[in-house]
Amino acid sequence: MGRRTRFWTCVVFMVFAVGILIRPAEARFKPTPCNNPFTQPQEIQLGLKAMGQVYQQQPILPDSDPVSRYVQSLGARLVQFAPGDRWPYQFHVVNAADINAFALPGGEIFVNLGTVQAASDEAQLAGVMAHEISHVAQRHSTCNAAKQQMPSILAGIGGALAGIFIPGTAGVIAQQGISSVAGLTFLRMSRNDEKQADLMGTDILYDAGYDPRALPQFFETIQAKYGSGGAQLLSDHPNPGNRIGYVDQEIATLPPKTAEMKDSPEFVAMHTRALKMHAETAEEIKAGAWKSKQPPLPAEAIAAGATTTAPTTQQTGSSTTPQSGTLGSTINWHPSSAMNTFSHSLYTVRYPQNWNMSGSKQSSVVIAPTGGTGTDANGQTATAYGVIIDRFQVQGQGDVQQLTDALIQGIEQSNPGMSEATDVTGITVNRRQGRSVEFLSHSPLSTSSKTVYERDWMVTVQRPDGSLSYLIFISPEKDFSSLRPTFKNILNSFTVR
Repeated sequence: MGRRTRFWTCVVFMVFAVGILIRPAEARFKPTPCNNPFTQPQEIQLGLKAMGQVYQQQPILPDSDPVSRYVQSLGARLVQFAPGDRWPYQFHVVNAADINAFALPGGEIFVNLGTVQAASDEAQLAGVMAHEISHVAQRHSTCNAAKQQMPSILAGIGGALAGIFIPGTAGVIAQQGISSVAGLTFLRMSRNDEKQADLMGTDILYDAGYDPRALPQFFETIQAKYGSGGAQLLSDHPNPGNRIGYVDQEIATLPPKTAEMKDSPEFVAMHTRALKMHAETAEEIKAGAWKSKQPPLPAEAIAAGATTTAPTTQQTGSSTTPQSGTLGSTINWHPSSAMNTFSHSLYTVRYPQNWNMSGSKQSSVVIAPTGGTGTDANGQTATAYGVIIDRFQVQGQGDVQQLTDALIQGIEQSNPGMSEATDVTGITVNRRQGRSVEFLSHSPLSTSSKTVYERDWMVTVQRPDGSLSYLIFISPEKDFSSLRPTFKNILNSFTVR
């Protein structure tokens, strides 16, 4: 992976196993099958053909991207517990800021980078993916097509999908959902479909060793943040009502477990990388600059008849002029003395008034100077200056040292090219015990002709519930000593709720 092999910009995913996982004979929830005229090969071909339109109109991360590899590995873990027919499940990450996920017929599942960024822990992300797996397992898309008497859909899929999956384009899809565009009513899921996907997804999460309550909790968190119609995920996944209630009823039918996984060091490492990536906004997707870097359409989709338009290689303006958001084009990292206060649900923190904060009171946050995050010289998204604040929790772990060791272990196992620059030492942050460690790696400001070294300072702080809050301070090595007083001021202001 060269210089990109490092914790904050590249993660090699390892499955974090909890005990011995044994696939049950079938899920506890048993949906009533529909009278589906589509054969399994037809349904698979339908989904593969639809992929051509997705690749044409959505920025897809390459399969080699660490976040894509992580999602693929997590998906492979979950599908072991999916009931019913065996489908050729494949998982893809859409580099889109909207919080959404969708499943094509036959097993092609897409998760937006915005969803990965919004998930608080691995169980929540696994819940969203288990929900989409359940739509595939229950064949909801083609069942809906059969109900609507659309037997010609296989022949007409190319034209029918002309406007599919462009979150927020011209405001249409953001308001109506993906299934309302271009007559794609067969992809609109009913509230009953959503409830069925929730219940089967609950069983999949349980059997995979995760906390099954994470699925409704993620939906409830998004609804609290955006309102019932303000997020793409909620537009495309209508709330059946009382998700937590009926999921709890389903959980009550399952044998109790002594431990359920919510998080893992691998998720924390991948999530940290994802937070530093620039997810394309609806306006940026519409502008189409991403098409010049779009990965090729998978061979199986081409074999099924999927096509895409040729990617745009010439962008407006000079190719040597940095575009908006280019990392390092106009970095003004010098902090102001005036400070803003941010009140999170888990903590309060102060940061330089001329730095930018992205995130919410319920999610992870990134605080960075203008130009400190964006796209580097190789077209990769990364952060060169700033601080990331998040939470880490693993079931079964103990004190602050054990949790910090587990976090560092995930970093070291995932990133052989990254090295610890200091020992792990004790630290007190506003009267709470914590740990401090620094890493050295290559900065995303590096180019083919120049290597820039980066220092990453991680501080963990124990929370009242036993979990950790952690802060990662990021800067090129040459500027770190100048920024250390500012980083210390931020750390000293950090107060756990």
